[in-house]
Amino acid sequence: MKKSLILILAAVFLFITACSNGPEDAGTHDENHQGGDAGKDEDSVDELGYTYPLSGLAVDKKSSERAIAVMVNNHPKARPQTGLADADIVYEALAEGEVTRFLAIFQSKVPKMIGPVRSSRDYYIELAKGYNSLYLAHGYSPEAKKLLTEGYIDNLNGMQYDGTLFQRSSERQAPHNSYISYSNILKGAEQNNFQMDEPPNSLIFLNDNEAQQIQGEEANKISIYYGSNPQYNSLFFYDKDTEKYSRYSNGEKTVDYESGMPVAVSNVFVIEAAHHTVDSKGRRDIDLQSGGIGYLLQKGKVRKVEWKNIDGRILPVEGDRQIGFIPGKTWINIIPSDPGLNAAVSLETQ
Repeated sequence: MKKSLILILAAVFLFITACSNGPEDAGTHDENHQGGDAGKDEDSVDELGYTYPLSGLAVDKKSSERAIAVMVNNHPKARPQTGLADADIVYEALAEGEVTRFLAIFQSKVPKMIGPVRSSRDYYIELAKGYNSLYLAHGYSPEAKKLLTEGYIDNLNGMQYDGTLFQRSSERQAPHNSYISYSNILKGAEQNNFQMDEPPNSLIFLNDNEAQQIQGEEANKISIYYGSNPQYNSLFFYDKDTEKYSRYSNGEKTVDYESGMPVAVSNVFVIEAAHHTVDSKGRRDIDLQSGGIGYLLQKGKVRKVEWKNIDGRILPVEGDRQIGFIPGKTWINIIPSDPGLNAAVSLETQ
């Protein structure tokens, strides 16, 4: 009798379990899930995990780190740079004359050392603010100095912290030798009561199915010309095996000075914007508000799109629809609308 009762209870348990695992419960997880499911603690991690807000790559817990935006020198005497390969997003734009400079934004990973650090411009500050970044530079233009001293954005500048938070390398000459460590960034943030646990809002990223359906013409190489000085022209080559674009300056691969790791990105976005020279040193004013046209390269394909400034971020759009990025790193080149994309960009299929 007791054995029969046990068998009956076991059968009932198996029946209930089978019902709870029926078709209605199968496959309910969203592949791009970034938060908790309904009824689940907001900070818990589901089976597929979370993603970093600026790279879209998987992480095992909700990311809470603030973005850090650093002005990185691109003078030939500053190459190869340190830490650049770890940036989630890099903006490249003219700083003066035909000299470009990088705004490197770190969030998913911050290297131990970053540099050489160079001076700020007002439009770089605006871009950094779009990601709620702690902004780092060494020096400033008059327009940038006004924004920084008025507290427009949380910032640490080498003009105030040269020799303390910012250190000079003996291997290079000024102004191409200013570096800052991640530990000193955190130290400076603490000294100034800057909050470092406020992550930026997430970008839009494509899932695997959407990424495989990307439309466009085949383009495995893009050349970008900033002027007559070849030192600042850049190339991106697409590697079909890694599905990433490797960057070159003046024909030389862009790599990390410390590790030798190359810069490899999933998205290359090239836009044109109106530039105006504002002083005798060739400093620029760049219109990053009006929108315009651009080329978006993903998965070895290129398409002509529009760009808009959405909450301080330069993003690709088609009509009223924002285009998602491929998860990974993103490089955004801003070129003058005169001569514009047709003259300053060359696309090739290898």
